[in-house]
Amino acid sequence: MAPYTPQNILITGAAGFIASHVANRLIWNYPEYKIVVLDKLDYCSNLKNLDPSRSSPNFKFIKGDIGSADLVNFILVTESIDTIMHFAAQTHVDNSFGNSFEFTKNNIYGTHVLLEACKVTGQIKRFIHVSTDEVYGETDEDAVVGNHEASQLLPTNPYSATKAGAEMLVMAYGRSYGLPVITTRGNNVYGPNQFPEKLIPKFILLAMRGSPLPIHGDGSNVRSYLYCEDVAEAFELILHKGEVGHIYNIGTDKERTVIDVAKDICRLFSLNPDAVIKFVKNRPFNDQRYFLDDQKLKKLGWSERTTWEEGLRKTMEWYVRNPSWWGDVSGALLPHPRMQMMPGIERNNSDISIPASSFAANYSGQKGMVVPVSKDNHVEKAPLKFLIYGKSGWIGGLLGKICDKQGIPFEYGTGRLEQRSRLLADIQRVKPTHVLNAAGVTGRPNVDWCEYHQPETIRTNVVGTLTLADVCREHGILMMNFATGCIFEYDAAHPLGSGIGFKEEDTPNFTGSFYSKTKAMVEELLKEYDNVCTLRIRMPISSDLSNPRNFITKIARYDKVVNIPNSMTILDELLPISIEMAKRNCRGIWNFTNPGVVSHNEILEMYKNYIDPSCKWVNFTLEEQANVIVAPRSNNEMDSSKVKNEFPELLSVKESLIKYVFEPNKKTLLLECKTGI
Repeated sequence: MAPYTPQNILITGAAGFIASHVANRLIWNYPEYKIVVLDKLDYCSNLKNLDPSRSSPNFKFIKGDIGSADLVNFILVTESIDTIMHFAAQTHVDNSFGNSFEFTKNNIYGTHVLLEACKVTGQIKRFIHVSTDEVYGETDEDAVVGNHEASQLLPTNPYSATKAGAEMLVMAYGRSYGLPVITTRGNNVYGPNQFPEKLIPKFILLAMRGSPLPIHGDGSNVRSYLYCEDVAEAFELILHKGEVGHIYNIGTDKERTVIDVAKDICRLFSLNPDAVIKFVKNRPFNDQRYFLDDQKLKKLGWSERTTWEEGLRKTMEWYVRNPSWWGDVSGALLPHPRMQMMPGIERNNSDISIPASSFAANYSGQKGMVVPVSKDNHVEKAPLKFLIYGKSGWIGGLLGKICDKQGIPFEYGTGRLEQRSRLLADIQRVKPTHVLNAAGVTGRPNVDWCEYHQPETIRTNVVGTLTLADVCREHGILMMNFATGCIFEYDAAHPLGSGIGFKEEDTPNFTGSFYSKTKAMVEELLKEYDNVCTLRIRMPISSDLSNPRNFITKIARYDKVVNIPNSMTILDELLPISIEMAKRNCRGIWNFTNPGVVSHNEILEMYKNYIDPSCKWVNFTLEEQANVIVAPRSNNEMDSSKVKNEFPELLSVKESLIKYVFEPNKKTLLLECKTGI
């Protein structure tokens, strides 16, 4: 075939990793081509990836979603697009297990919208669809010949399944409507600008921080890696010389196990692999090997140029020079990150300066088309802003004080949790990055109140919490939900004094109070929301001993107490950790208590020694306690190893009590005595 010469190219997802290298290469090498970039700027996109092209007269950026049919049709017509290079997709396998519908929406539906727009406008001369080697499924370990372009597609995870589905649509539009389509299937790509949810940049950033390198399973999985510039060159060749209707593998016959990659990165940083590499739980369906036959592309004139050693070194040097390119990526550096990809989550690029001429003209009738306004050339990471519910509550008030101290902008919600319209108004007004929910009915003076006000308790604790979680999910916002650990009681599997605590995945077994019933119910339902982080607080204690809700303040005023060891939450230590967890975009259920247990008597002994030598108390049994309360109270030990692993500096409950509660109050008491206050 004669070489193809495009004029006006639309590149989807070009603020992402691979596509940005392709776009920058084409803009530089072919100033006569007009390159239009369409990207919705989600979590793994960054306008800075297109810095080399920003001042080029043949570059135009449009912020928008390929899922918007009106926008896509408008761009094809007004920009006279004759060529599409379709890179836009959700690609991280870990995310696809937790949010598979988003992969279907982006990868299949988005591709379908593009294809239909091409059919309707009838002006496209090339449609290059970018797929993945994962559509072939797992390659046999002893196979000496890789999958060729005619091999059967056998995807094994939601990500690769959606990419295979998109390929079927591309093939169908090529055959049914004569659309001039070309498909590529590529091995793993690495290099500068890559978002660090992927293996190589993740390991490099962790090595830079002196953190362990987590390897899924035993590290024997085999992968093939190509340097990004070599891949960009492959797309340049396929654009000009690829044959319509054909598929091209972009691969290499050089394979490496994951553990070998980790060792090579350790070698670059002079680290001891035995000390740094950490084996973690394998991810679901972690294919052992992908292997491609790339002879077809080589016959077209392409060859891999960059050696592994050279490419890895260049990648490492780039991340060392640009450690803050992606802002706060601590969530992506976790062993099993899923928190990054949520519906509607966008990376804040509004402070990046791009000449006005680089943006598409404003089309007021088109939803989703935004022209950012730049104030200066200063680039900052996306700022945090919290929306807090529970202003009048103890924990809600403390969260506001912590935000003030840390300089985190925040506002309190004005609506009741069960009033969806008010919650929506709060979200639209505040535009938060995170919602912190410390609102709920606990009862005053205690949980016995809930026994006589059951509808009100359900309305707030169940309906309200679920409504807030749903509104947050609609807007792509992570919700930190402050819950309770008073949903367990000692049983045969977790006997008193055994040291065996209830884990996050254990089923609640305490139904003695209506309050606990509602909290256990809503916690189970919240598992359906992948945008929620549930923090189970128990018997909260703070350094403010004047607060009547403080567990120490309560029992110090009682004449009689039961003497049972319990897990407890020292708020002065753990609430700041909850803010850090929000920054890290932690999700799921967490036992939010200090490690270990402490009994009522032990606390009162500390109170007597540090605060009030005259303190006296008498113990009574649970049976005697039952005569003075309406609903039974929960007593349990909770396993805090999950939060301890995430925050190794977390103190045991007794150490935390002394450091954060009794020692500070002892000093205050001595000062009052000396000054005569």
